[in-house]
Amino acid sequence: MFGLTATLKGSINIKKGRVEEGNYDDFPLLRMNEVPKVEVYIVPSKRHPTGIGEAAVPLIAPAVCNAVFAGTGKRIRRLPIDPTLL
Repeated sequence: MFGLTATLKGSINIKKGRVEEGNYDDFPLLRMNEVPKVEVYIVPSKRHPTGIGEAAVPLIAPAVCNAVFAGTGKRIRRLPIDPTLL
Protein backbone atom coordinates (compact mmCIF):
# COMPACT_ATOMS: atom_id res chain seq x y z
CA MET A 1 0.00 0.00 0.00
CA PHE A 2 2.95 2.31 0.57
CA GLY A 3 4.01 1.95 -3.07
CA LEU A 4 0.47 2.55 -4.32
CA THR A 5 0.09 5.58 -2.03
CA ALA A 6 3.31 7.04 -3.41
CA THR A 7 2.15 6.42 -6.98
CA LEU A 8 -1.30 7.97 -6.56
CA LYS A 9 -0.93 10.56 -3.81
CA GLY A 10 2.69 10.95 -2.80
CA SER A 11 3.80 14.48 -3.39
CA ILE A 12 5.86 16.80 -1.28
CA ASN A 13 4.75 20.41 -1.37
CA ILE A 14 7.18 23.27 -0.93
CA LYS A 15 6.02 26.74 0.02
CA LYS A 16 8.44 29.63 0.47
CA GLY A 17 11.35 27.20 0.32
CA ARG A 18 10.03 24.92 3.09
CA VAL A 19 8.41 21.51 2.94
CA GLU A 20 4.80 21.77 4.11
CA GLU A 21 4.38 18.14 5.18
CA GLY A 22 5.93 17.49 8.56
CA ASN A 23 5.12 13.83 9.06
CA TYR A 24 2.62 11.15 8.08
CA ASP A 25 -0.19 12.97 9.88
CA ASP A 26 -0.25 15.60 7.12
CA PHE A 27 0.79 13.34 4.25
CA PRO A 28 -2.00 11.80 2.15
CA LEU A 29 -2.28 8.04 2.60
CA LEU A 30 -4.65 5.60 0.94
CA ARG A 31 -7.71 4.96 3.08
CA MET A 32 -9.34 1.57 3.52
CA ASN A 33 -12.10 2.39 1.01
CA GLU A 34 -9.44 3.24 -1.63
CA VAL A 35 -7.38 0.07 -1.23
CA PRO A 36 -7.85 -2.70 -3.80
CA LYS A 37 -8.34 -6.30 -2.77
CA VAL A 38 -4.96 -7.78 -1.86
CA GLU A 39 -4.06 -11.44 -1.86
CA VAL A 40 -0.80 -12.44 -0.23
CA TYR A 41 0.97 -15.70 -0.88
CA ILE A 42 3.96 -16.71 1.20
CA VAL A 43 6.04 -19.38 -0.43
CA PRO A 44 7.10 -22.06 2.04
CA SER A 45 10.84 -22.18 2.53
CA LYS A 46 13.42 -23.63 4.85
CA ARG A 47 15.50 -20.46 4.62
CA HIS A 48 15.65 -17.92 7.41
CA PRO A 49 12.86 -15.31 7.26
CA THR A 50 13.57 -11.89 5.80
CA GLY A 51 11.50 -8.87 4.77
CA ILE A 52 8.37 -9.79 2.87
CA GLY A 53 6.84 -6.59 1.50
CA GLU A 54 9.60 -4.11 0.90
CA ALA A 55 10.80 -5.71 -2.32
CA ALA A 56 7.48 -4.93 -4.04
CA VAL A 57 7.44 -1.18 -3.31
CA PRO A 58 9.57 -0.01 -6.29
CA LEU A 59 7.56 -2.20 -8.70
CA ILE A 60 4.18 -0.60 -8.02
CA ALA A 61 4.58 2.73 -9.87
CA PRO A 62 5.76 1.19 -13.17
CA ALA A 63 3.01 -1.43 -13.00
CA VAL A 64 0.29 1.18 -12.42
CA CYS A 65 1.71 3.48 -15.11
CA ASN A 66 1.78 0.60 -17.60
CA ALA A 67 -1.81 -0.30 -16.68
CA VAL A 68 -2.87 3.32 -17.27
CA PHE A 69 -1.13 3.26 -20.65
CA ALA A 70 -2.80 -0.05 -21.56
CA GLY A 71 -6.21 1.35 -20.63
CA THR A 72 -5.93 4.90 -21.98
CA GLY A 73 -3.02 5.01 -24.43
CA LYS A 74 -1.49 7.86 -22.41
CA ARG A 75 1.98 7.62 -20.90
CA ILE A 76 2.49 8.77 -17.34
CA ARG A 77 5.62 10.90 -17.03
CA ARG A 78 5.22 12.37 -13.52
CA LEU A 79 4.23 11.02 -10.15
CA PRO A 80 1.92 11.11 -8.37
CA ILE A 81 -0.51 10.30 -11.18
CA ASP A 82 -2.83 13.22 -11.81
CA PRO A 83 -6.23 11.82 -12.88
CA THR A 84 -7.17 15.13 -14.52
CA LEU A 85 -4.45 14.56 -17.15
CA LEU A 86 -5.86 11.20 -18.27
